[in-house]
Amino acid sequence: MRAVPQPDFTHLRQMSDHRGTFEHARFDQPRPEHGFCTDDMARVLVVVTREPGQDGALDDLARLSLGFLTAAQGAAGGCRNRMNRHGAWEDLPALDDAWGRTLWGLGTAAAHSENESIRREASALFGRAVGTRSVWPRAMAFAALGAAELLAVQPDHAPARALLTDAGDALLEPGGDDEWPWPEERLTYANAVLPEAMIAAGFALDRAPLLRHGLDLLSWLLGHETLDGHLSVTPVGGAGRDDRSPAFDQQPIEVAALADACARAAAVDGRAEWSHGVDAAVAWFLGDNDTGAVMWDPRTGGGFDGLGPDGANFNQGTESTLALLSTLQQARRPVPVRP
Repeated sequence: MRAVPQPDFTHLRQMSDHRGTFEHARFDQPRPEHGFCTDDMARVLVVVTREPGQDGALDDLARLSLGFLTAAQGAAGGCRNRMNRHGAWEDLPALDDAWGRTLWGLGTAAAHSENESIRREASALFGRAVGTRSVWPRAMAFAALGAAELLAVQPDHAPARALLTDAGDALLEPGGDDEWPWPEERLTYANAVLPEAMIAAGFALDRAPLLRHGLDLLSWLLGHETLDGHLSVTPVGGAGRDDRSPAFDQQPIEVAALADACARAAAVDGRAEWSHGVDAAVAWFLGDNDTGAVMWDPRTGGGFDGLGPDGANFNQGTESTLALLSTLQQARRPVPVRP
C-alpha cells in the first residue's frame, strides 16, 4: 500500500460561495450555472466535522452547510434538494435521499464537531427531521447512520433510537439466495450504505442478527466488487447477477461508500478484510483500478468525476471530491477494533 495522502480541502473551499458548494465543475473550476444540492451539502457536513483538528476554514464550511440544510428543511421535516445559482429552490420538501443524507450530516456534526455551537445547532436541526420516515431504503439507511452517530454521544436520545429501530426493521430483508444475497434485484447506487446501516443499527441496538446480516452482506458486496485484487465497483447504470466486471462508468462515491462501511465494520468486528477494504478504496483513487487511472488531482485536492473504459473524467465535481476526502479520512483515522 502506497502512502496515504493527507485530505486537502483546498478545492472544496474553492467550489463554495456564500450560498453553498457548487455541485459541478469543469476540470477544477466550478460551474455555477448548475447550482447546488442538499445531497452534497449534507456530505460536506459529514466530511468537515469528522476531520480531526478542525480549523476556522472547516468551521466556515460546516456553518455554510448548516445554513443550507436549515433552508432546505420543510416544516414537516422533509428536505428540498435543488437550489439554483441565485438561491431559489427548484423543488419541494420530500423524504428521499436528501432527507436521509441531511440526518446523516446533522447526526455526524452533533457527534463529532469540535465546535460546541455547531454541535448544538446540528442537534436542534436533527430534532426537526427525525420524527418523519421514508419509504426509500437508502434514505432510511442514510438517516440511520446519523442516528447512530448521535446515539454514540447521546445514548438517551429517544427519537434517534426510534429512528434507528425503524430503519433496522425496514432494512432486515432476506436476500434471494447464496449466490445473490442482495435484497434487491440489482445493485444500484451507494450500495454499501445498506449493510453499513445494518451494522450501525445492529451494534447500537444490541441486535446481533441484524449486525451479523450487515457484516455478511458487506463481505459479499466487497467480494463482488473486487476483480483481480482491486476494486471494480458497480457502474452508474447498476448491475445485476448476470452482469460481468469490469463495467463503466464507475463513480467515486461508490468507492467512498465501501470505505465508510468497511471502517464501521472494523470498529465492531476483528476480521482483517475490513481494513483491507479501506486500503483497496484508497488504492482505487491512487490508480489501482480497472484502467490504472489516478482518480485525483494532487495539485488541488479534488477527486475526478468518474472512471470510464479510457480512464478518468477529469472534471472535479463536489461529490467526487468529497468521496476522495472521505476515503482518505477513513484510511488515516484508525478505528478501534473490538474483540
